[in-house]
Amino acid sequence: MLLLGALTLLLPAGCINDDITTSPTATLTFSRDTLSFDTIFTETGTPTARMIVYNRNSKGVVISSIRMRNADSNFQLNVDGMSGREFHDVEIRGKDSIYVFVECYIDKAQNSEPLFVEDQLEFVTNGVAQTVQVEAWGQNVTRLRGLTYNNDVTLTAEQPYVIFDSLIIASGATLNIEPGARVLFHDKAFLRVDGRLNAVGQQGRMIQLRGDRSDKVLPNLTYQEMASQWRGIHISAQSFDNRLEFVDMRSTEQGLIIDSCGNTDRSKLLIVNSWLHNSAGRVLTSSHAKVEAYGTVFSDAALGVVSLTAGIHKMVQCTFANYYLFAAPSGPIVGLYGLKADETPVPMNAQFQNCIIAGLGNPITPGDLTDTNVYLYYTLFEADGKNDDHFLECLWDKDPLFLTDRPKYYFNYHVQPKSPALNAGLASYVTPICLYDMDGNEIEINTGHTYIGIAQSGREPIYK
Repeated sequence: MLLLGALTLLLPAGCINDDITTSPTATLTFSRDTLSFDTIFTETGTPTARMIVYNRNSKGVVISSIRMRNADSNFQLNVDGMSGREFHDVEIRGKDSIYVFVECYIDKAQNSEPLFVEDQLEFVTNGVAQTVQVEAWGQNVTRLRGLTYNNDVTLTAEQPYVIFDSLIIASGATLNIEPGARVLFHDKAFLRVDGRLNAVGQQGRMIQLRGDRSDKVLPNLTYQEMASQWRGIHISAQSFDNRLEFVDMRSTEQGLIIDSCGNTDRSKLLIVNSWLHNSAGRVLTSSHAKVEAYGTVFSDAALGVVSLTAGIHKMVQCTFANYYLFAAPSGPIVGLYGLKADETPVPMNAQFQNCIIAGLGNPITPGDLTDTNVYLYYTLFEADGKNDDHFLECLWDKDPLFLTDRPKYYFNYHVQPKSPALNAGLASYVTPICLYDMDGNEIEINTGHTYIGIAQSGREPIYK
């Protein structure tokens, strides 16, 4: 429910305290002149937005009217436990303030185009009217609840999808997701793929896989930077040939989990020019499978960013970064493990080429890589170390100089113009599948060298 702060007092009609001024010059001030909602879904009420109303005068004032000007307003108030659009005789003591909370509800639009609504929140004090602009964008959505698809299905970019409970792709079926599609998951919802996932976006039209909350925790921190907004994606043992390209997957409990399949002759997952980030667990957990990633960011997770157990894993031109906001990461940025469930050693095959591994915690799992097929080539580490038979031409103890500003909740894994990652990679690792980065820029390879990580310096990313 919407509340007007506890300092609010509803005055009986005709009862004016001697400490109340009736001067028309005793106006109010507001914490903001416009109250805006991020895009909200039609037929769904929003979380509340708040503003502060200040009385800077030494004496109290009586607000004779608080109301939304439009009688059919999409915005609603609640004063002293009562909902409505108009309230009378509300006192603010001298040098005091009250909170005003507002929520919005938009009916279903006639088409899929975003709908803009606005109104004015009016305060009348001693005959003087003051207003605060209130506005929101509304968007129709398709709601899917507890569905299992036994045949091929396509999710389009026409309007967002909101998944409740679960979405299951049965064995033999393919889930295709078109460029620019927005697939949003409600609290605890998840996607399980027993068949095949083919999510292929385009430069400038990334596919969004995220939670359905768009409001803010703090003025400059949205729920999209918070983990645990939905469970994540589970690719089961019988699923093969999955593809993520130009995909932004964020704010999960468990990230993307790939079950052991015991078959490394067939591709389990290919990831290209994507960003997997913000998880209460890891953003990628892969066991006994064949997984390849090119030009992709794996970032910001509480248990460590990536966990790879046995199988075949190849990572080219990728950035692994952990600057998780809400807890000290409890595991390495990249976890490399070579044990079965019964702790029997199994072959571990992993290659990292032209990558960055940086952030909080150990860069990789501590241990001896002797007799493993784990090799890191031309990889930049923020941590100290040295090259040997498994670390070849790597850069150690180097700050990649990301554009990221963690205290301001800004995460940009492009690098600054003086980054040591520039021109430090080997061009021969740039294969036809990753000739262009996620910003659409051709990767420079003519000199025989290229940059390390996902993007060139000084560029605003297509994601934020």
